[in-house]
Amino acid sequence: MADHDTNGSIPETATLSIGERSAEFPLLKGTLGPDVVDIRKLTAQTQMFSFDPGYGETASCQSAITFIDGDEGVLLHRGYPIEQLATEASFVETAYLLVYGDLPNREDYDRFQQDLKEQALLHEQIRNFFNGFRRDAHPMAILCGTVAALSAFYPDAVDISHEASRDLSTRRLIAKVPTIAAWAYKYTVGEPFVYPDNSLTFSENFLKMLFARPNAEYKVNPVLARAIDRILILHADHEQNASTSTVRLVGSTGANPFACIAAGIAALWGPAHGGANEAVLGMLAQIGTKENIPAFIAQVKNRESGVRLMGFGHRVYKNFDPRAKIMEQTYHEVVSELGLKHDPMFDLAAELERIAINDPYFVQRRLYPNVDFYSGLILRAMGIPTSMFTVLFAVARTVGWISQWREMIEEPGQRIGRPRQLYIGETRRDFVPLCRRS
Repeated sequence: MADHDTNGSIPETATLSIGERSAEFPLLKGTLGPDVVDIRKLTAQTQMFSFDPGYGETASCQSAITFIDGDEGVLLHRGYPIEQLATEASFVETAYLLVYGDLPNREDYDRFQQDLKEQALLHEQIRNFFNGFRRDAHPMAILCGTVAALSAFYPDAVDISHEASRDLSTRRLIAKVPTIAAWAYKYTVGEPFVYPDNSLTFSENFLKMLFARPNAEYKVNPVLARAIDRILILHADHEQNASTSTVRLVGSTGANPFACIAAGIAALWGPAHGGANEAVLGMLAQIGTKENIPAFIAQVKNRESGVRLMGFGHRVYKNFDPRAKIMEQTYHEVVSELGLKHDPMFDLAAELERIAINDPYFVQRRLYPNVDFYSGLILRAMGIPTSMFTVLFAVARTVGWISQWREMIEEPGQRIGRPRQLYIGETRRDFVPLCRRS
């Protein structure tokens, strides 16, 4: 971390008073967002640790990739608003931006896209790897295990000290994770694997690998391809969340990038992280019909009921989720394209949204629909099963994970992660032989 603000001046300090003692710590200033108290010398000066379960108030790193202002509903990737990227850029452009720091020119874009197409093909022996899983295995289990195994097929990735090796691993992961994800789905439904098609765009190819069958011609619907592209863009990176922090922590040990991304996938698998859009569909199934919405809303308002309104509000965004409007627009485009406007599930979702956004209880608490409310509905409309929802999340987030991993590895003075703890166990005691224990 720099010890000077963006103007090069000496930073201000924060004073910590402990009884009659006090210690001063420098304030670090970023280009956006709140200042940070640098407590790296906290223990040396006070013989104390800080206590912050969940790290909700702690900056664990410095990063130039993503900025979030939850109060204002702002999400920037390398300075570009997510609204502009999702409506004007492709996922491949966004991936290049996150990895390399700037939008590509035509030459860089064409080369990057071609590299991804060439790397999308998996080593043929990886086909055999799938046979080790049960047919009813969760696709996330298959994805996590297979991504971790990639280091056995690409041992050159183990050497992370060379930029060329890191760059090759970056492109391999961005390109191969969608293929593994699609094959995981095909394996669980008992259908033949579909190989990547270099004539298609990134999202078109992913759709084809998911849904094409050898006994029928498959034509990619451009509306659905654009919807997938937007979903991938909107989920590509989201600052230092649980899975991204996991990738950074594992990466700080010097582990190869395939192991780091597999760790991120494992963290994302947790229902509190990557399963929110699946939970929305579960909620709608629980409500059942539009007539049951008032009773459900009443349960939500009764905090003792334990019933939650899924897909509304966000831990980070205290106003509105800037991704939600784009996802809402995409939702309506997909539903219209597929003729599902009068599907009971979508009617139910529309009515729930209408009631919730006009209810003073939710308005006062700023509980607006978030990206998960719409993304689950879109994926359901496209025929993607709920077991694949988090897998698609991982396909998108691989770009953010590998970008954050690269940034951490290339940072001068990078250290292995080593959180502290507040010990609350037994004090020292002496061992008693088994024969003397009562």
